[in-house]
Amino acid sequence: ATMIMRTSLAVCALASGAAAFSSTGGSLRPQTSLGVASSPPATASSSSATGDAEWTPSSWKNAVAKQMPVYEDEAELEEAVATLNGVAPLVFAGEVRSLHEKLARVSQGQGFVLMGGDCAESFKEFHVNHIRDSFRVIMQMALVMTFGSAMPVVKIGRMAGQFAKPRSAPDEVKDGVSLPSYRGDNVNREDFTPEARRNDPFLMVKAYYQCAQTLNILRAFSTGGFADISRLHAWNLDFVEGTEEASRYRKLAAKVDESLRFMKAIGVDTGSKELTTVDFYTAHECLLLPYEQALTRQDSTTGKWYDCSAHMLWVGERTRDLDGAH
Repeated sequence: ATMIMRTSLAVCALASGAAAFSSTGGSLRPQTSLGVASSPPATASSSSATGDAEWTPSSWKNAVAKQMPVYEDEAELEEAVATLNGVAPLVFAGEVRSLHEKLARVSQGQGFVLMGGDCAESFKEFHVNHIRDSFRVIMQMALVMTFGSAMPVVKIGRMAGQFAKPRSAPDEVKDGVSLPSYRGDNVNREDFTPEARRNDPFLMVKAYYQCAQTLNILRAFSTGGFADISRLHAWNLDFVEGTEEASRYRKLAAKVDESLRFMKAIGVDTGSKELTTVDFYTAHECLLLPYEQALTRQDSTTGKWYDCSAHMLWVGERTRDLDGAH
C-alpha cells in the first residue's frame, strides 16, 4: 500500500495521438520514418536567453536561476561539480535519440506515452524491491494499454534522478526556528536540524551513484528476462491479490497467453527480442542545474550536446520562464 501512495502513475496520451486513435476507429496508422532534430539547425541561433554567441553547459549562469539552493562554501560546490564532471554518463546519446524517434511517432498518433514513478526519490527508501515493483506496475499498465489500443506504448520511469523538489519558500519555520527548506535528498536532509538542512553539494555525488545503481537494475529487468511477455503473470503485485483489479488483470493475461500459444503454434518466434525485452527510459525534472551541467556531455558521434543524467528531462511550472536559467 505504501508503494501505491508513493507511486504516481500518469498516462500521458498526447492530444494528437488520442484524436488520431479515435478518428481511425482504433486502427493503427502506418509508421513513417521520422527525422528527429536533437538540436536546432546549424543556421539557427543557438545563443542563450542572455545573447551569448556560443552555448556551453554553464551558460545557465548568465540568467536568473529560480528554485536553486544556496551553498555556503563555493569551493566545496566546485569540488563536487568537478567530481561529477569526471564520472561516466548515466545514459547515452543513442538511447536519447531512440526516445526522440518514439516520441515523434506518438505525436503523429502512432502510440501512447506511459510515465510513472515517485514524486521524489530518497536515499533511505532505495531498495531493489521498490524499483522492481515500480517497474512491474508500469509493465502491467503498458500491457493493458497496448492490448486495448493495439498501439505501441513508450514506457518512461520517473526515477534514477527525481530527487530535487521545488519549494514555495526558501525557509521553513517551526516553533519560531527558521531553517532552509528541505529541497530533496540531493540537496539537504529532511530532519529539522541545522546540520541536516545545510545544503551539501556532495549529496549530488551520492545521488549520482544511487542513480547509476537504479539504472543498472532497470536495465537488468528490461533486458534480462523479467520483461519477457510470457512472464506477464509475474508482474502482478502481491497487495492486489484477491481484488477485482487483480481478477481483471488475470483475465487479460489469459487472453494474451492464448494469443502467444497461437503464435507459437503457427511458427512465430515468441522468444524474439521484441517479446522478451522492452525499451525502458528514465526521466526527471531538470531543477538542480550544477548537477545537470556536470552530466551534459558532447556526443562523439554527432558533436551535439546531451544532458546524460536521464533520457528525458522537463522544466517545471516554477522554473519555466523563457528568459530564465532553466
